[in-house]
Amino acid sequence: MNMSPTHQGQAFSNPLAVRAVCRNGSWEKETSGTAPGYVQANLAILPSALAEDFLRFCMRNPKPCPLVGISEKGSPRIPELGLDLDVRTDVPRYRVWKDGALAAETGDINDLWSDDLVAFAIGCSFSFEEALASNGIKLRHVSEGHNVSMYRTNIECVPAGPFSGPMVVSMRPLVPADAIRAVQITSRMPAVHGAPIHIGLPGSIGIANMDQPDYGDPTRIMPDELPVFWACGVTPQAIIEAARLKFAITHAPGCMLVTDKPNAALVAF
Repeated sequence: MNMSPTHQGQAFSNPLAVRAVCRNGSWEKETSGTAPGYVQANLAILPSALAEDFLRFCMRNPKPCPLVGISEKGSPRIPELGLDLDVRTDVPRYRVWKDGALAAETGDINDLWSDDLVAFAIGCSFSFEEALASNGIKLRHVSEGHNVSMYRTNIECVPAGPFSGPMVVSMRPLVPADAIRAVQITSRMPAVHGAPIHIGLPGSIGIANMDQPDYGDPTRIMPDELPVFWACGVTPQAIIEAARLKFAITHAPGCMLVTDKPNAALVAF
């Protein structure tokens, strides 16, 4: 849905405003660039019987799955991320998974919520993108107004219970000097994926065609640039698909849960 400039300005101003337009259904697009200075989170919602295994999976794979918050069983709230925050309505688009397959994409999950569900909020690269931009590192997907390129790799995550499978990475093309600086900046932000896991040579991590990302949109790579790969919070979607879970809910790629937690709180000094 297209929004008026006034409405769009309101949506971009702060986390509460972003959640409000998601909640009333008037914001259905990606959240990159909204609520500058605040943490955005990937979302995975699972039946409680799987929560302990998924928690162990996240702890064993902190690069793609850095936890920033967990709800109590049956509660749609994660108070440490926002007192009014409601995981049933405050994401622009959700994906519903049944038997490991994508069954639906929807703007709210009120009708799917039950007292048996647990929500996991996982750190998102939008936080470190803001840090890169503030240090003068330009990101092409941001300047061109499309979603970041994301790829499945041949890097296997450490399994836990039914959860196993490949890591998903996000890619940003950078000139070598910016790539070095990006490593320095993001290594101080382990709660939002930390430093890159790979630079250059995409084939060595199982990416055959850079022009065909598995998620997001293609991003041009110039002759003087290197593809820089970070572990990505879309990994749980690949893991859920591989586990063929009977039921799960995630965010749609790029459509994050915008929280009240400042990005500055995630920087390790």
